[in-house]
Amino acid sequence: MDLHELIEKTVTGLGYELVDLELSPRGRLIRVFIDNPAKERGVDVEDCAAVSNQLSRLFAVEDVDYDRLEVSSPGLDRPLKKLEDFQRFAGQEVHIRLRVAQDNRRNFDGELLGLRDGKVCVRLMEKNGGKGAAEALEVSLEPGNIDKARLVPKFD
Repeated sequence: MDLHELIEKTVTGLGYELVDLELSPRGRLIRVFIDNPAKERGVDVEDCAAVSNQLSRLFAVEDVDYDRLEVSSPGLDRPLKKLEDFQRFAGQEVHIRLRVAQDNRRNFDGELLGLRDGKVCVRLMEKNGGKGAAEALEVSLEPGNIDKARLVPKFD
């Protein structure tokens, strides 16, 4: 079992979701981002400490060589990695960057509409010919062409 699978199995077993995993070159730093969809306000310090303690014990048993382990929440600008994320966060504002341009652009900002026919749908607000009025356009993006996708935080 590789390190990613080992971490995901452990985090999931503790009742959390593995959002992202970052490994520094040569694996000296392991950064784990967790979430708990059942908690309205996401994970807190106690959640991160519980996962960190469990992973530290697991790494000792599995003889994982590392210098530092960091466990944290994904933050307000949470990355969207899995197809389920695009459905779960429908209605939220997102920023998506594509690997290969679509319609002569790589960056898309708008409201996430979820998944339709296996594609990620976004409602964009586009200026209408410089007249100041905005027009809503919907685009469908291939999940395999998405380089990065993040929620856009709202500070109300």
